[in-house]
Amino acid sequence: YWIELFMDYNNDKFSPASGLVHLASIGEGTLFSFRTALIEKNSSENLSHLAVAPDFPAVMSLGKLLLVKAEKDPFFLISEDEWYCSRIVVTTPEGDVVLFPCYRWISRGELVELRGGRAMKVFEDDHPLLIDHRRNELLDKKKLYHSDYEQVLICKSSMITDKIGNNIFCQCVSEYVMQHWKDDDFFGFQFLNAINPNVIKRCSELPPNFSVTEEMVKPFLRDGTSLKQEMGKGNIFICDQKIMDGIPTRMYDGHPLQVAAGLCLFYMNPENKLMPIAIQLHQQPSEQNPIFLPSDSEADWLLAKLFIRSSDLLEHQAVYHLMSTHFLAEVFAIATFRCFPEIHPLYKLLIPHFRYTLNVNSGARNSLLGPDGSLGYEGIKELMRRGLSRMTYSSLCLPENIAARGLQSIPNFYYRDDGLKLWNIINSFVKYIVEHYYPSDSDVCKDTELQEWINEIFTHGFPASFNTVEEVIKFITMVIFTVSVQHAALNNEQFDYSSWMPYGSGLLHKPAPTTKGQSSMTTLLETLPNIGETVKFAGMLWVLSHKYTDVVLLGQYPEERFDEPTPKQMIKEFQAELSYLSEEITARNSRLEVPYTYLNPTEIENSVTI
Repeated sequence: YWIELFMDYNNDKFSPASGLVHLASIGEGTLFSFRTALIEKNSSENLSHLAVAPDFPAVMSLGKLLLVKAEKDPFFLISEDEWYCSRIVVTTPEGDVVLFPCYRWISRGELVELRGGRAMKVFEDDHPLLIDHRRNELLDKKKLYHSDYEQVLICKSSMITDKIGNNIFCQCVSEYVMQHWKDDDFFGFQFLNAINPNVIKRCSELPPNFSVTEEMVKPFLRDGTSLKQEMGKGNIFICDQKIMDGIPTRMYDGHPLQVAAGLCLFYMNPENKLMPIAIQLHQQPSEQNPIFLPSDSEADWLLAKLFIRSSDLLEHQAVYHLMSTHFLAEVFAIATFRCFPEIHPLYKLLIPHFRYTLNVNSGARNSLLGPDGSLGYEGIKELMRRGLSRMTYSSLCLPENIAARGLQSIPNFYYRDDGLKLWNIINSFVKYIVEHYYPSDSDVCKDTELQEWINEIFTHGFPASFNTVEEVIKFITMVIFTVSVQHAALNNEQFDYSSWMPYGSGLLHKPAPTTKGQSSMTTLLETLPNIGETVKFAGMLWVLSHKYTDVVLLGQYPEERFDEPTPKQMIKEFQAELSYLSEEITARNSRLEVPYTYLNPTEIENSVTI
């Protein structure tokens, strides 16, 4: 037997280590042990690996290997660091190479049992030792990971303070925002391709509480047409912020802050530019709730757009970014830890997509749910509750989401274009993996671990069980898409589009205007955050959009968990498809005045890590 231990080190070149590795096999029930020697770090790869040919007859077979037990020597006298063991690879006398993934720290005196070989579903285990190991692993994990999923989605926190340098506005897109923040076509553009492309939808009939008339908007439509005609052609779109109506706000200088719950009407003009043509800042029409139009004074129209953008930012951050990516990822991750043993094929497929998620969500509760915006904790909690009540499974599946909002053919919608291509690439990859391990629907039905996993996730229209292979493929596609692509689309551009406060801020000091002709540019400046608040918000956005040195991009699987050649080949094909799409997106962006880079696979992380 030839046994190789791979360990990552970030300390000195030489790290003394001592421990035991036991092999458990079927043949004779043999336990074999050896003590390691000095481990030398490979400085070029930051990876150490120890190869040991044990003092044991190489021609003597132990039978089929079941488990490897790795233990650090509790009696080793030299001071040493913990082991971070990546994997153990065993080559048998018959020439078989068996991978035992580890990817965890091992402390002195700690014993870790590892399963190796091909991925196995629960009904495929046929040896008592493996059945017991599987059961005990899940029992231990359920003690470690436990959660009230409702509280995962709605939770308490406080804001942290971040600092940034004087060169904050240095990126090309943020500079473009500063130059064009007053432009109506850019205001419409951001509802398709900025931080929140989730709310706009096609409008075939005005809501009864939106008191827009034909005469009001006729000057902003193509000559010879009408609002009704343009609705029939599919050129009218709406953003309805009714979810914000009545949301409690925090106190500021002894007075409650106010947020808009507005309605904004858009027109896709013959130049394929999405233009705002009417804004109402509260849900109930009244004399104190006028319809603002592009023909109003500059200050009135800019203030109306500012309040729409402000509420959009608040809804984006609480409902779509934090709840629908961060906290959903946490629900998926905890269910995966609790319900799948590490030998399960879906654990091996999914676990790379939950890297750092639980840790970063602890920070997210501190940074994104704090009291410094207009809402404060109670308001954000209520907003998230409302968002959760209307969340559906289909709303998380991009093809169905786009169709439900009537946005299949709206031009210059790069989030849709890139997102649908990524959905299809992920879906194809998941299909190959799932069908490899689940050849028939009956395999799905009798996998009790899989059924327990979806049962733990089940809520608000999600499937309560799986009956077919196709159902599993769709759901796993949604999970991977949500924690990678969707999070990138909602997170990565935050600094670009939201660091220039006159364009929109989560904190506005004055209430929305109730009459026309009474506002000025001074009113707008008094409405915006002060300098200290601006620095704090911009600093947080910079941190959220910042890329770190240990990024793992979508399609990269640095942890070797699959032992079979088929899934390894599928991963290579997945990576190739992502590379082709990256080239396509890069070529397209080279022709755009404002490039949409956020769903280029080179910009998408494999998991929610920031």
